[in-house]
Amino acid sequence: MRAKRVASAVAGLLLTMGLSATQASTATARAAASCDGTYTIVVGGTGSSWNNDGFRGNIQQHVGYPTQIPNGASTRAGVNELNRLVRDQRAACPDQHVKIGGYSLGAGVVHVWVTENWQTFGNVNAILIADPKRQGPPGANGGAVPFGGIIGAPLAGADRFFGNIPVKTICTVDYVCDESAGIWTYPGNHMHNYDVDFDMDHHNDSANEQWYNGVWSPASW
Repeated sequence: MRAKRVASAVAGLLLTMGLSATQASTATARAAASCDGTYTIVVGGTGSSWNNDGFRGNIQQHVGYPTQIPNGASTRAGVNELNRLVRDQRAACPDQHVKIGGYSLGAGVVHVWVTENWQTFGNVNAILIADPKRQGPPGANGGAVPFGGIIGAPLAGADRFFGNIPVKTICTVDYVCDESAGIWTYPGNHMHNYDVDFDMDHHNDSANEQWYNGVWSPASW
Protein backbone atom coordinates (compact mmCIF):
# COMPACT_ATOMS: atom_id res chain seq x y z
CA MET A 1 0.00 0.00 0.00
CA ARG A 2 2.84 2.40 0.85
CA ALA A 3 4.51 1.67 -2.50
CA LYS A 4 1.24 2.45 -4.27
CA ARG A 5 0.91 5.79 -2.44
CA VAL A 6 4.49 6.74 -3.30
CA ALA A 7 3.96 5.78 -6.94
CA SER A 8 0.83 7.94 -7.07
CA ALA A 9 2.68 10.84 -5.52
CA VAL A 10 5.53 10.48 -8.00
CA ALA A 11 3.08 10.44 -10.90
CA GLY A 12 1.50 13.62 -9.58
CA LEU A 13 4.90 15.22 -9.18
CA LEU A 14 5.91 14.45 -12.73
CA LEU A 15 2.63 15.61 -14.25
CA THR A 16 1.78 18.68 -12.18
CA MET A 17 5.03 20.23 -10.94
CA GLY A 18 4.44 23.96 -11.48
CA LEU A 19 2.07 26.85 -11.02
CA SER A 20 -1.12 25.81 -12.77
CA ALA A 21 -2.82 23.22 -14.93
CA THR A 22 -2.96 25.63 -17.83
CA GLN A 23 -1.61 24.08 -21.02
CA ALA A 24 1.62 25.72 -22.11
CA SER A 25 1.81 27.60 -25.33
CA THR A 26 4.79 27.05 -27.59
CA ALA A 27 4.28 30.46 -29.13
CA THR A 28 6.34 33.32 -27.75
CA ALA A 29 5.18 36.92 -27.79
CA ARG A 30 8.28 38.89 -28.63
CA ALA A 31 8.35 42.63 -28.87
CA ALA A 32 11.59 44.52 -29.29
CA ALA A 33 12.97 45.20 -25.81
CA SER A 34 14.73 48.42 -24.90
CA CYS A 35 18.50 48.42 -24.50
CA ASP A 36 18.13 50.53 -21.34
CA GLY A 37 18.65 48.95 -17.95
CA THR A 38 18.59 45.20 -17.36
CA TYR A 39 16.96 42.78 -19.77
CA THR A 40 14.97 40.43 -17.52
CA ILE A 41 13.70 37.16 -18.98
CA VAL A 42 11.81 34.44 -17.08
CA VAL A 43 10.90 30.77 -17.57
CA GLY A 44 7.80 29.32 -15.89
CA GLY A 45 7.24 25.84 -14.47
CA THR A 46 5.18 22.86 -15.55
CA GLY A 47 1.72 23.78 -16.83
CA SER A 48 2.56 27.46 -17.21
CA SER A 49 2.50 29.48 -20.40
CA TRP A 50 4.52 32.48 -21.52
CA ASN A 51 1.71 34.84 -20.46
CA ASN A 52 0.78 33.01 -17.25
CA ASP A 53 3.92 31.94 -15.38
CA GLY A 54 3.51 33.76 -12.05
CA PHE A 55 6.52 36.05 -12.44
CA ARG A 56 6.11 39.79 -11.90
CA GLY A 57 8.15 42.96 -11.80
CA ASN A 58 10.05 44.74 -14.53
CA ILE A 59 10.22 41.84 -16.99
CA GLN A 60 10.97 42.25 -20.70
CA GLN A 61 10.39 38.67 -21.86
CA HIS A 62 8.59 35.47 -20.84
CA VAL A 63 9.76 32.25 -22.48
CA GLY A 64 7.21 30.01 -24.16
CA TYR A 65 8.02 26.30 -24.42
CA PRO A 66 6.15 22.96 -24.07
CA THR A 67 5.59 22.61 -20.32
CA GLN A 68 2.86 19.96 -20.11
CA ILE A 69 5.21 17.18 -18.93
CA PRO A 70 8.52 17.84 -17.15
CA ASN A 71 11.07 15.75 -19.01
CA GLY A 72 14.29 16.02 -20.96
CA ALA A 73 12.54 16.94 -24.20
CA SER A 74 10.59 19.86 -22.72
CA THR A 75 13.72 21.07 -20.93
CA ARG A 76 15.75 20.98 -24.13
CA ALA A 77 13.05 22.92 -26.00
CA GLY A 78 13.04 25.53 -23.24
CA VAL A 79 16.83 25.84 -23.26
CA ASN A 80 16.86 26.31 -27.02
CA GLU A 81 14.19 29.01 -26.93
CA LEU A 82 15.82 30.80 -23.99
CA ASN A 83 19.14 30.72 -25.84
CA ARG A 84 17.57 32.19 -28.97
CA LEU A 85 15.89 35.02 -27.11
CA VAL A 86 18.82 36.10 -24.95
CA ARG A 87 21.26 35.96 -27.84
CA ASP A 88 18.95 37.94 -30.11
CA GLN A 89 18.69 40.59 -27.40
CA ARG A 90 22.46 40.58 -26.83
CA ALA A 91 23.06 41.03 -30.55
CA ALA A 92 20.80 44.10 -30.51
CA CYS A 93 22.13 45.42 -27.17
CA PRO A 94 25.71 44.14 -26.68
CA ASP A 95 26.39 46.04 -23.45
CA GLN A 96 23.13 45.22 -21.65
CA HIS A 97 23.03 43.02 -18.56
CA VAL A 98 20.76 39.96 -18.77
CA LYS A 99 18.96 38.59 -15.70
CA ILE A 100 17.30 35.17 -16.15
CA GLY A 101 14.79 33.73 -13.69
CA GLY A 102 13.25 30.27 -13.62
CA TYR A 103 10.84 28.34 -11.39
CA SER A 104 10.60 24.55 -11.02
CA LEU A 105 10.88 23.04 -14.52
CA GLY A 106 11.79 26.55 -15.69
CA ALA A 107 14.60 26.65 -13.13
CA GLY A 108 15.87 23.42 -14.65
CA VAL A 109 15.81 25.12 -18.05
CA VAL A 110 17.79 28.10 -16.77
CA HIS A 111 20.19 25.81 -14.88
CA VAL A 112 20.98 23.87 -18.07
CA TRP A 113 21.33 27.09 -20.08
CA VAL A 114 23.91 28.47 -17.64
CA THR A 115 25.85 25.19 -17.65
CA GLU A 116 25.97 25.13 -21.44
CA ASN A 117 26.59 28.82 -22.09
CA TRP A 118 28.68 30.34 -19.30
CA GLN A 119 31.87 30.11 -21.36
CA THR A 120 30.44 32.12 -24.27
CA PHE A 121 27.99 34.52 -22.62
CA GLY A 122 28.93 37.11 -20.00
CA ASN A 123 27.27 40.02 -18.18
CA VAL A 124 24.42 37.75 -17.06
CA ASN A 125 23.07 36.32 -13.80
CA ALA A 126 20.48 33.68 -12.94
CA ILE A 127 17.79 33.19 -10.29
CA LEU A 128 16.78 29.54 -9.72
CA ILE A 129 13.59 29.05 -7.69
CA ALA A 130 12.82 25.44 -6.64
CA ASP A 131 15.41 24.04 -9.04
CA PRO A 132 14.88 20.27 -9.58
CA LYS A 133 18.57 20.00 -10.61
CA ARG A 134 19.80 21.64 -7.42
CA GLN A 135 22.86 20.00 -5.91
CA GLY A 136 23.23 19.84 -2.10
CA PRO A 137 24.59 20.46 0.50
CA PRO A 138 23.05 21.92 2.49
CA GLY A 139 20.23 19.43 2.23
CA ALA A 140 19.97 16.73 -0.40
CA ASN A 141 19.86 16.98 -4.18
CA GLY A 142 16.84 18.17 -6.12
CA GLY A 143 13.83 16.02 -6.91
CA ALA A 144 14.97 15.31 -10.48
CA VAL A 145 17.66 12.97 -9.17
CA PRO A 146 15.56 9.97 -8.05
CA PHE A 147 13.54 10.08 -11.29
CA GLY A 148 16.50 10.61 -13.62
CA GLY A 149 15.90 7.40 -15.55
CA ILE A 150 12.31 8.48 -16.26
CA ILE A 151 12.63 12.15 -17.10
CA GLY A 152 15.89 11.94 -19.07
CA ALA A 153 18.71 14.38 -19.80
CA PRO A 154 19.25 17.26 -19.54
CA LEU A 155 16.67 17.58 -16.73
CA ALA A 156 17.95 14.46 -14.97
CA GLY A 157 20.71 14.75 -12.40
CA ALA A 158 22.02 17.48 -10.14
CA ASP A 159 25.05 19.73 -10.50
CA ARG A 160 26.27 23.27 -10.06
CA PHE A 161 28.27 23.73 -13.23
CA PHE A 162 27.73 27.48 -13.42
CA GLY A 163 31.25 28.64 -14.23
CA ASN A 164 31.70 32.32 -13.40
CA ILE A 165 28.03 33.28 -13.81
CA PRO A 166 26.45 34.59 -10.57
CA VAL A 167 23.59 32.26 -9.60
CA LYS A 168 21.08 32.67 -6.76
CA THR A 169 19.30 29.47 -5.78
CA ILE A 170 16.23 29.37 -3.53
CA CYS A 171 14.76 26.20 -2.00
CA THR A 172 12.31 26.20 0.92
CA VAL A 173 11.19 22.87 2.45
CA ASP A 174 10.31 21.59 -1.01
CA TYR A 175 10.79 18.10 -2.41
CA VAL A 176 11.22 19.43 -5.95
CA CYS A 177 14.55 21.07 -5.06
CA ASP A 178 15.45 19.01 -1.98
CA GLU A 179 14.53 15.34 -1.82
CA SER A 180 15.36 15.28 1.91
CA ALA A 181 12.30 17.49 2.53
CA GLY A 182 10.06 14.47 1.84
CA ILE A 183 7.63 13.89 -1.00
CA TRP A 184 4.72 14.91 1.28
CA THR A 185 5.87 18.54 1.01
CA TYR A 186 4.64 18.45 -2.60
CA PRO A 187 2.61 20.16 -3.94
CA GLY A 188 1.72 22.49 -1.04
CA ASN A 189 5.15 23.87 -0.19
CA HIS A 190 6.22 23.91 -3.82
CA MET A 191 3.20 26.00 -4.76
CA HIS A 192 3.13 28.42 -1.83
CA ASN A 193 6.62 28.95 -0.38
CA TYR A 194 8.05 31.37 -2.95
CA ASP A 195 5.68 34.32 -3.30
CA VAL A 196 8.20 37.15 -2.89
CA ASP A 197 10.74 35.31 -5.05
CA PHE A 198 8.55 35.63 -8.15
CA ASP A 199 9.11 39.40 -8.02
CA MET A 200 12.16 39.75 -10.24
CA ASP A 201 12.79 43.25 -8.90
CA HIS A 202 13.53 41.55 -5.55
CA HIS A 203 16.72 40.01 -7.00
CA ASN A 204 19.75 42.10 -7.90
CA ASP A 205 21.99 41.66 -10.95
CA SER A 206 24.98 40.19 -9.10
CA ALA A 207 23.51 37.83 -6.45
CA ASN A 208 25.71 34.76 -6.13
CA GLU A 209 24.25 32.87 -3.20
CA GLN A 210 21.74 30.31 -2.01
CA TRP A 211 18.75 30.41 0.31
CA TYR A 212 17.98 27.02 1.79
CA ASN A 213 14.96 26.78 4.10
CA GLY A 214 15.24 30.49 4.85
CA VAL A 215 18.95 30.39 5.73
CA TRP A 216 21.50 32.26 3.62
CA SER A 217 24.71 30.62 2.44
CA PRO A 218 27.38 31.74 -0.02
CA ALA A 219 27.36 30.13 -3.44
CA SER A 220 30.57 28.19 -2.76
CA TRP A 221 29.62 26.04 0.23
